Amino acid sequence: MSLESSEDPRRRRLLDDPLAIRAMAHPVRLDLLSLLGREGPLTAADAARRLGISQALASHHLRQLAKYDFVEPAQGKDNRERPWRAVSTSQTWADADLSPEAVAAAEVLEQLMAERALDELAVWQRQRADEEPAWRQNAGIGRTGIYLTRDEFVELEEQVQALVMRYVDERPIDDKSTRPPGSRLVEITRIVVVHPEDRALEEE
Repeated sequence: MSLESSEDPRRRRLLDDPLAIRAMAHPVRLDLLSLLGREGPLTAADAARRLGISQALASHHLRQLAKYDFVEPAQGKDNRERPWRAVSTSQTWADADLSPEAVAAAEVLEQLMAERALDELAVWQRQRADEEPAWRQNAGIGRTGIYLTRDEFVELEEQVQALVMRYVDERPIDDKSTRPPGSRLVEITRIVVVHPEDRALEEE
């Protein structure tokens, strides 16, 4: 999830509250945040129709997201319309000083996000054959193992993050006016793991 604005520091949010992390770790709430990011402000009724759920369920989860400052009321066309907008659509907890409770909550959220990424991969695999080569050849799963020092690892991550954030900052995800012609939503889920040190090899 990524939506940035240098004008509003809440857009890029550092999560360290276990209650907020747990509040986000729900399939319907992740769907709502994603939908508000793609489409901009929506009423609970509009969100419910797009997600195929009841308006009551959408309203409940939007209120829970609002409780923890993930969404907030937006300006409607008239006094009867009550849309919601995403407050922060780029969240991270990697740099937070997490309590044990927050670590446990983050693990649940990360597992849910990984499962959703696998679901999206399955959808992509079904449509891939019909895509143009440029889309087809640059999407999917890639896996690379390399030996890095701690400093090299940090440098590599900073370079990758900077490259991605260039587009994130230039094109706020809920601002349709910043989307160039021919652009499509590209979901990037990166799973980076560091293996334990092999003490036996170090002693040889």
